[in-house]
Amino acid sequence: MNIKLLNKELGEVLSDVTVVFLKKDELEECEHADILQKAGFKAEQDTTCFLYEKATLFCGVDSKKSDDIRSAASCMMKMLKSSNYKSAKISVISKSTITALVEGVVLGGYEFNEYKSEPKKAALEEISLAVNDFSFDDIETIFNEALIVAHATNFTRDVVNRAPQEINPQTLAHVAQTLAYDNSLLCNILQEDDLAKENMGAMLAVGRASVHGSALIHLAYKPANPKKVITLVGKGLTYDSGGLSLKAPTSMVTMKMDKAGACAVLGIIKAVSELKLDIEIHAFIGAVENMVGGNAYKPDDVLVSRSKTTIEVRNTDAEGRLVLADVLDYAQDKVKADYIFDFATLTGACMIALGQYTTGLMGHSHKLKHDISRAGSDAGEMISSLPFNRHLKKLLKSEIADISNTASKPYGGAITAGMFLDKFIRDENKNKWMHFDIAGTAYTETPWDCNVYGATGAGVRLMCEFLRDIK
Repeated sequence: MNIKLLNKELGEVLSDVTVVFLKKDELEECEHADILQKAGFKAEQDTTCFLYEKATLFCGVDSKKSDDIRSAASCMMKMLKSSNYKSAKISVISKSTITALVEGVVLGGYEFNEYKSEPKKAALEEISLAVNDFSFDDIETIFNEALIVAHATNFTRDVVNRAPQEINPQTLAHVAQTLAYDNSLLCNILQEDDLAKENMGAMLAVGRASVHGSALIHLAYKPANPKKVITLVGKGLTYDSGGLSLKAPTSMVTMKMDKAGACAVLGIIKAVSELKLDIEIHAFIGAVENMVGGNAYKPDDVLVSRSKTTIEVRNTDAEGRLVLADVLDYAQDKVKADYIFDFATLTGACMIALGQYTTGLMGHSHKLKHDISRAGSDAGEMISSLPFNRHLKKLLKSEIADISNTASKPYGGAITAGMFLDKFIRDENKNKWMHFDIAGTAYTETPWDCNVYGATGAGVRLMCEFLRDIK
């Protein structure tokens, strides 16, 4: 489906359907107020009323602000795709809501149906955004940038949504290599022999029982004169059975999404390279499959990580932090970065703490937390900080090793996981590092906002917003 921006009045645009965003206090003044009243339309947020005889679709919004427009535009796409109309037109309300409109159309209209033997094809082919403004060139720039970020988000969704028999550590590495070729990125893949030479005992242990070899993926985008250097680290568990601490069958369903942190990192570097931001990006991914077998790592094992920190394994389902421990250590050796951000579907505890719709943010720098939270608000991704404290840190104590991979009590699980990672962040990098727990936000089985069933691409819009304004 094509979306385009036109420097025209709405009436000058030829289209099958006109879309109108309507607030409650605008209802009485609407041209079709009587018909809408008879239809029971009250212009509440995310409600729609399709006047087919008038070829007009009304979408209710609480306000004309970005969050409400984005969500309503997603509902609009659902209605349009269920019709037989081929085109629709919308008047751009303001310069500030163009990005939200694009996201509502591109993200809300997304489908992943590659595994359907006979996928349903919508008749809808084109959405036109009409804007008649003297600053059209500026508006067009915003539109084009929004398209890049939205398509990068859908790229992330595509990879997350692919089934585990298709995406394993080696094929994820191939996805990264293809992206590197298409976007002129530098690419280096470390296979298991290389990981062994790097003494990545924690990462190698997690993938030991899989028939697919683990891999560390390093992509780099290097513009000529970067103003900042950013390291991104992604958890790439292409499938997580829980290992010998086997997940319950119902909990194992959707575990293809445990690679969402890695996929977000791929989406971010894709968007940044296409936006041509003057920021150097290094993306490090630990691609591993956590399976069950005779050589699987076990509770009671003591692993030696790359940093030589010893780790007592109490639960093989707390595997992502083991992978990240080694990858974070490697990344700090390879790149002297201004900021280090890791993205991981790390804990179910984060969903208990914050719900399904909010990413957990952890780290030491209050200023960095504030800046990222503000970027999240502007990007339409909700962020909430979870505070470290010295009492929870005690729960990671091991009697036989330097640290345990799970806490001794089941409380504050998202925070103790973040504090485990903090163990592997060097002192000089403590205030440069932030951990994003996207366990709740990366995947949904109930559509919300501009997120349809499946992967959401959490982290891509947020980080692009942050990096565009970075100083």
